[in-house]
Amino acid sequence: MTIMDAIAERHSVRAFTPRPLDFATWDALDSYIREINDESRLSFTLITDDPTAFGQSLLAKYGHFENVQNFIVCAGPKGPDLEERVGYFGEAIVLKAQMLGLNTCWVGLTFSKSNVRRLLKPGERLVCVIAMGYGVSAGSSHPVKSEGELSTVKGEVPEWFEQGMWAATLAPTALNQQRWHITLENGVCRLTTAPGPYTALDRGIVRRHFEIGAANAGEAQVAWL
Repeated sequence: MTIMDAIAERHSVRAFTPRPLDFATWDALDSYIREINDESRLSFTLITDDPTAFGQSLLAKYGHFENVQNFIVCAGPKGPDLEERVGYFGEAIVLKAQMLGLNTCWVGLTFSKSNVRRLLKPGERLVCVIAMGYGVSAGSSHPVKSEGELSTVKGEVPEWFEQGMWAATLAPTALNQQRWHITLENGVCRLTTAPGPYTALDRGIVRRHFEIGAANAGEAQVAWL
């Protein structure tokens, strides 16, 4: 599976089977998370065989989560851009998990924060978690806005922008609202998001997807304003 396949096939999953992660999968994902931590200077932590974040939480039941035994803690040093950076680097982990045959779901509210905060290091702030494991199903797609609704291009539309937008439209966002817009002018992109909960996280996730799509069309580095 390529990373573009992962973008196309990945859907949010909230119900998981009891199957534990096999060692090879755990090792590959944990190694990748360590690489991301080194690059980002954030703190993503893979937690396995631990039901306490979801199993004992009424919020988890409200969020319709079932049998979540594995999750990724998404945290980092406090700062104004922490949520966006967590979204940008965390989505790379989500797509890697998909390529390893796992299913995932970004979770901002419906889990036990008190049980997860005990896993943090001093000075870190918890942003969210990513529920993860072998899904009961692969999830399902949901309606997405068109590329025309989510972008504005001043001039001709280059191929790299089209592929970037294709990938961006499939980026997961809070409540599937897609409250973002990308403008291209003179080869430079501007990504804006409407005010709301977790839109900074969404911005990072969308930017990651867009850059992957653009790179697939040969645009090695997207210029952002």
